[in-house]
Amino acid sequence: MADQHSVHDEYPRPDEQRPRGQEPPGTGRAMDPQPDHGERTYRGTGKLTDRRALITGGDSGIGRAVAIAYAREGADVVLSYLEEEQEDAERTAEWVRAAGRRAVLAPGDITEEAHCADVVRLAVGELGGVDVLVNNAAYQMSQDKGLSGITTEQFDRVLKTNLYAMFWFCKETVPHMAKGAAIVNTASIQASQPSPGLLDYATTKGGIVTFTKGLAQDLAEQGIRVNAVAPGPVWTPLIPATMPPEAVDSFGEQAPLGRAAQPAELAPAYVFLASGESSYVSGAVLAVTGGTPLS
Repeated sequence: MADQHSVHDEYPRPDEQRPRGQEPPGTGRAMDPQPDHGERTYRGTGKLTDRRALITGGDSGIGRAVAIAYAREGADVVLSYLEEEQEDAERTAEWVRAAGRRAVLAPGDITEEAHCADVVRLAVGELGGVDVLVNNAAYQMSQDKGLSGITTEQFDRVLKTNLYAMFWFCKETVPHMAKGAAIVNTASIQASQPSPGLLDYATTKGGIVTFTKGLAQDLAEQGIRVNAVAPGPVWTPLIPATMPPEAVDSFGEQAPLGRAAQPAELAPAYVFLASGESSYVSGAVLAVTGGTPLS
């Protein structure tokens, strides 16, 4: 019988992690252990040959893993990210180019509507259009005081990053999409099992699920599919940058699989929803939660 051992079996469990605190939004280069984005493991099979993808939050974490996977599947990629994440974004672009595909960098603040429009214009100008839009960028800040700890400033930033930007990107991108295009949004287990310390974040993720289901129906006649991936705990820069050390140390242990996911374990879901293999899937929320039910 063939050896069923997987490289993913070797991922460290939470008690083996050595987290370092960071200032938000956090950077991948400062994480310990380093996340696996599929740099050494992802193998493409041409599922996205010559497709043109726009990925928000594409510098690190899930966004980097998706960018690497898309490039190895044959897609050119535009990466949207904050200016302070430039070093991470350039590293992601190196992996995309190493796969023989184009990488276009689009730094800036997606909480500003005008910038979102500029990114879409850049994507269309550089690549000639957009076939896949991945709304992945997100912001969270854990609060041990729950509702009373959430300021209006924080609430505004979370909603604009997670919800408004998704709306703006969809509205600007759809006119440039043709039949067969796909939109993939990043939801979360928090949409159905909200944590009190992430109340504002969980609220946006619930909104993303609803938006995804409604937009899928709206765009069906145009042949544009809209789906979402709902991750459970994932080892990304947001975690050490927005959670207290004690929470980081045990991060992911609540999942039935007993650990947080690595970004590389999320990428195949985004490939599936962007490719023709999911041609009859729209309005769906795909759980990648380590065994935790969505409801």
